[in-house]
Amino acid sequence: MAAYLRVISYHVNCSSSSSSSSSSSSSGNSNSHEPHMQTLNRVNYDRSSRSKVELLRHKAGVASTSLAYVVADKAYMTEVHVRQNIPTAKRFVDPHRQGLIIEGGVGYRQTVVIRSYEVGPDKTATLESLLNLFQETALNHVWMSGLLSNGFGATHGMMRNNLIWVVSRMQVQVDHYPVWGEVVEIDTWVGASGKNGMRRDWLIRSQTTGHIFARATSTWVMMNEATRRLSKMPEEVRAEISPWFIDKQAIQEDVPEKILKLDNKAKYVNSDLKPKRSDLDMNHHVNNVKYVRWMLETIPDQFLETHQLSGIILEYRRECGGSDKVQALCQPDEDGILKEGVKQDSRITLLNGFSLASEIVNGAGLIGSFEKGPLRYTHLLQTENQEIVRGRTTWKEKLPPMPFSA
Repeated sequence: MAAYLRVISYHVNCSSSSSSSSSSSSSGNSNSHEPHMQTLNRVNYDRSSRSKVELLRHKAGVASTSLAYVVADKAYMTEVHVRQNIPTAKRFVDPHRQGLIIEGGVGYRQTVVIRSYEVGPDKTATLESLLNLFQETALNHVWMSGLLSNGFGATHGMMRNNLIWVVSRMQVQVDHYPVWGEVVEIDTWVGASGKNGMRRDWLIRSQTTGHIFARATSTWVMMNEATRRLSKMPEEVRAEISPWFIDKQAIQEDVPEKILKLDNKAKYVNSDLKPKRSDLDMNHHVNNVKYVRWMLETIPDQFLETHQLSGIILEYRRECGGSDKVQALCQPDEDGILKEGVKQDSRITLLNGFSLASEIVNGAGLIGSFEKGPLRYTHLLQTENQEIVRGRTTWKEKLPPMPFSA
């Protein structure tokens, strides 16, 4: 890794040669305060190097092709690394991503504006958008730490051991959804999960009101990129990430809820699912956010018109490749909270532990609201009877978007 960094440093020094000096003087030194313009000059140097390699490959013929490819690949990787501008040391502020280090130097906060392409018909952010923002802030957190190698969130030690991160479980609780144009703050941090896992949590809040919109927690384990098998955490990786661990949880979950496996008798089944090329991430398997879309598409439109998702639990079993054919199963919880949480006798009604007069429950239409549809669904994504992910979604009746004012 040190040798690789020296290659990058060599290109940086070359970009400050006499040719670049004459270029800056001819433009009135207008780019002296714009480091990104200087970076582009370095990239041009790398591109010219690649052109020379292509010429070498053309002249040398087949005998020198393999050597030329090695040189070309190294030049290309150097160019990409310079363009990414991945820090080699910890940073506390990132003005480009609107991010900063918090929690005593180990947590991360990013300010985000909800874009038009991140909202649905009701002008509120979709669950997929929130999950994408969680993923992005997690990667930016590693980027700020100075530990990011050229992998998808992988540290230098992970790359040396050919390891990647895979998520094994995720839970999200949503109280309100941000609206289009709203400025939100997303906090994220990491902690230990057993001997070989890592927990990552998130909080997303309105910058204007300070109200917390959503909470999320996830568990991650390491997989060998070549064998696709789970791996123990090497000591050098533990030494890299353990100083960043915080003993803090966004969602307190003493006993994880068990999700039952569905069979082919599920009420809703969608067997016509096939990953698209756009569904694959940098690790060349289907991004976990896509799984949520497949799950939610099995829920009837009528129910989605009157309800919004307030919670989801995902248990990942195996990865999904671009050639897999996926089947989505969905089973509504017909009993829901109605039979579990409401017990009646001749005098009172108990609703999840709170006593209510029966005339209030019946007269106000509370029972009727429960009967509009199930409040929970169980999900399963599978391919050729091999489980990909189990899911559990919780729903509530749609509410108007949360106002900006406190």
